[in-house]
Amino acid sequence: MSDFIDIGAVNDIPVRAARVVKTAQGCIAVFRTSHDKIFAIDDKCPHKGGPLSNGIQHGESITCPLHNWVFDLNTGVAQGVDEGSVQTYPTKVLDGRILMARAAIYKSVAAE
Repeated sequence: MSDFIDIGAVNDIPVRAARVVKTAQGCIAVFRTSHDKIFAIDDKCPHKGGPLSNGIQHGESITCPLHNWVFDLNTGVAQGVDEGSVQTYPTKVLDGRILMARAAIYKSVAAE
């Protein structure tokens, strides 16, 4: 079994836009930058729950559409605030297809 799952074509996402992958654990926003880099992060801003997939993308950052928190798409860390981050998920592109880490979609629940 592969560690990555095909979630669609790069061209399915317009440049500087996002699409949402719905999982049992929540929604993941998948972004395509102006340089065709692909990033995947939680779609929910930790501040007020804004859908980051609807935010404004600039470079490798996304601005929450509700209260302007800016998140680094590489790390998920909010810029300019003391606390705040979103989970990032491994992606890669192969032959024009976006592959996301299987663990992001099928998180297993383990006993603690």
